[in-house]
Amino acid sequence: MKTMTALLAAGAALAVSAPAMAQEAGTPAEAFAGPRVEAIIGYDHNRSGSTKDIDTNADIKQSIDGLLYGAGIGYDAALGTNLTAGVEAEVTGSTAKWDNNNGVPNTFNLGRVKAGRDIYVGGRVGYAMSPATLVYLKGGYTNARYNLLGTDGTVSQRQRLDTDGWRVGAGVEQKFGENMYGKIEYRYSKYGKGEYDYNGNTPDSSRFRLDTDRHQVAVGVGMRF
Repeated sequence: MKTMTALLAAGAALAVSAPAMAQEAGTPAEAFAGPRVEAIIGYDHNRSGSTKDIDTNADIKQSIDGLLYGAGIGYDAALGTNLTAGVEAEVTGSTAKWDNNNGVPNTFNLGRVKAGRDIYVGGRVGYAMSPATLVYLKGGYTNARYNLLGTDGTVSQRQRLDTDGWRVGAGVEQKFGENMYGKIEYRYSKYGKGEYDYNGNTPDSSRFRLDTDRHQVAVGVGMRF
């Protein structure tokens, strides 16, 4: 949280020190209008939700952490002098995983759990503090996959857990030059439905309820056209 606050303050300071950028657009919001593409990297924390909390057992692994990476696209429109609204989509992966290695079981009671691809589609609204700095809120739909491996020591079974949920977040975007920008954001995802996708000819499972939380802090570098 202290790091996030420091970065937000740094972004605001850069905006104040960039008067030349203020002449590039008719209004602050127009400086953030148009299509964009970006690369993303950050921290990814996956955890069983509050209804599955088992902190009383210190031997049970409830979370996995790793490096978030991926790419996104979006389009923003200026709404008046300072407001913006847009749509965005993102595909990311993660190095987050847990391997039993013949030790104690984790929350999933499986040999290995690894975060797979994550697809996000949503929208965002922003407020242009200046032609160089935009603060925004975002929200939408996310579909995350977890790759699973279970074994009894002799036979191993691989399967995928596909989950559906929603995401909300907030961030700050900072322009650098005419078209380039950087951003930092925090996002929280909640997955409440899932199904097992088995390999081979085995039919997929019925959809079932689950409770999984995901916390991410991401930074991005992009270009607006």
